[in-house]
Amino acid sequence: MVKAIVGANWGDEGKGKITDMMAREADIVIRFQGGANAGHTIVNNYGKFALHTLPSGVFYDHITSVIGNGVALNIPLLFQEIRSIVDRNVPEPRILVSNRAQIVMPYHILFDQYEEERLGGKSFGSTKSGIAPFYSDKYAKIGFQVSELFDEEILQEKVRRVCEMKNVLLEHLYHKPLIDPDELLATLHEYRDMVEPYVCDVSAFLDKALKEGKTILLEGQLGTLKDPDHGIYPMVTSSSTLAAYGAIGAGFAPYEISQIVTVCKAYSSAVGAGAFVSELFGEEAEELRRRGGDGGEYGATTGRPRRVGWFDCVASRYGCRLQGTTDVAFTVLDVLGYLDEIPVCVGYEIDGEVTTDFPVTSRLQKAKPVFETLPGWKCGIRGIRKYEELPENCRNYIEFIEKKIGYPITMVSNGPGRDDIIYRESPLQPIS
Repeated sequence: MVKAIVGANWGDEGKGKITDMMAREADIVIRFQGGANAGHTIVNNYGKFALHTLPSGVFYDHITSVIGNGVALNIPLLFQEIRSIVDRNVPEPRILVSNRAQIVMPYHILFDQYEEERLGGKSFGSTKSGIAPFYSDKYAKIGFQVSELFDEEILQEKVRRVCEMKNVLLEHLYHKPLIDPDELLATLHEYRDMVEPYVCDVSAFLDKALKEGKTILLEGQLGTLKDPDHGIYPMVTSSSTLAAYGAIGAGFAPYEISQIVTVCKAYSSAVGAGAFVSELFGEEAEELRRRGGDGGEYGATTGRPRRVGWFDCVASRYGCRLQGTTDVAFTVLDVLGYLDEIPVCVGYEIDGEVTTDFPVTSRLQKAKPVFETLPGWKCGIRGIRKYEELPENCRNYIEFIEKKIGYPITMVSNGPGRDDIIYRESPLQPIS
């Protein structure tokens, strides 16, 4: 059985917490796309962690954690991250790395920085982790697969060929120092020695696991609105953020995915540039940002203040639809307990007309939010474990949003910890 845990919106929805929670009943957790450009914050018995490449199942000793072929693999960062959790008394995780995964090269990070610098005020708000240059090279067929580290003849020829190409850009476009192919080759030899004990044919491993009836979790990065095809292009990431891509980025048949848990925040947040219709500004935004999450709404990778806004039903319904949602996990609901009233974006006004359909980017930039306001519950809700024990106005807020988005909210998170969760049987569809 395969279950996917993905984001409905701009990322930062709380997927790490949900993955960590669901991993208790799983055997394998897979990262299937993206790289170290976004973090998953997790609070459990070991403490508080921000993971960037490691799957969020690494805190269980029964889990095999897999880096799938769809991941942008920064090898030294992966091993820094392993050391960082082991140094905090987490047992050494069991990790497999796909021999078909591709490597984030040192020059990818440099090119990411140089291009954002060149674009200036028209930049994409990159985390400068090398992700766009990495995926550009992957699809230009000049990327380096992990398997190529173990064929010295191929590796040497390719390093020299790629350096010739990259040095033209460095010299004539960016006016930056050139890459020394011998130094790059030595770095790749170091990468090979680091990753060698973990490399395997992941798709064959997963095929065997599925035949043995193992439970597999796919852990997505970012959310629907950052997908390069279906998101707010061009202010998107460079790999598909949809559950459907999990089959490709891990290596099994799409029909194996039987449950898709799409994570939504009880309000909205985003890091980076791009349209954000329900965004808040000024003191109102700062208060929500300060109260939000566990320690405030600041990026787990960059530390940048997240943009925040009210819950967006238009974007979330669209995000859930594209993911193929079976269950919605509704997170950080406890944050909203300070509000007398809570606005909810239920439509967009574009050129004088109100729509509830999420538009393409050119029209999205013209959109103004249409709000309905619900009464708040004005109290803390942490520690509650039964849905019926939530305040009436809190339940009304959940059920209002569930009706507007049209997908069942079967999990409600009311705190940062692994056990801060309320399971709910939705009238739309109970949790499977």
